[in-house]
Amino acid sequence: MFSRIWNSYLAPLLGRPAHVQIAALCYRQGNAGPEVLLITSRTTRRWIIPKGWPVAGTDGTGTALEEAWEEAGVHRGAEARRIGRYRYKKIVDGGLPVTTDVYVYAIKVIELADTFPEMGERERKWMHHDDAARVVEEPQLQAILKDLPALLEQAR
Repeated sequence: MFSRIWNSYLAPLLGRPAHVQIAALCYRQGNAGPEVLLITSRTTRRWIIPKGWPVAGTDGTGTALEEAWEEAGVHRGAEARRIGRYRYKKIVDGGLPVTTDVYVYAIKVIELADTFPEMGERERKWMHHDDAARVVEEPQLQAILKDLPALLEQAR
């Protein structure tokens, strides 16, 4: 109830700017097109892409590469290029939803590590980009995943 009131009435009145996160859309070329490395979130266990808050002194590419390493074990990646943006409601401390803009960087995976910082907290799985679009919850991220081949071509 409070969440609906907050989202519909209070948040728009307060006019708070969206928070920003950086995401790593880790991919490799499969026989049937791009495959995406999805991970599970720590709390709800839903499928997501690695993402986090911007790191001071690091650009978006650097932050995306760091998140890919910490959350998914991408040891070596290349072609980190921004390919899109999506918006979602992040639940922060206290349980309030915060509008968050996520800038998505495509990272071509060269090597995955067997061990990485968050390996005990997450699962990771390669999926064809269309399958990945079906399992993530955010509609705008679904659109990015569906359009991945064209977005990668544009980013060249």
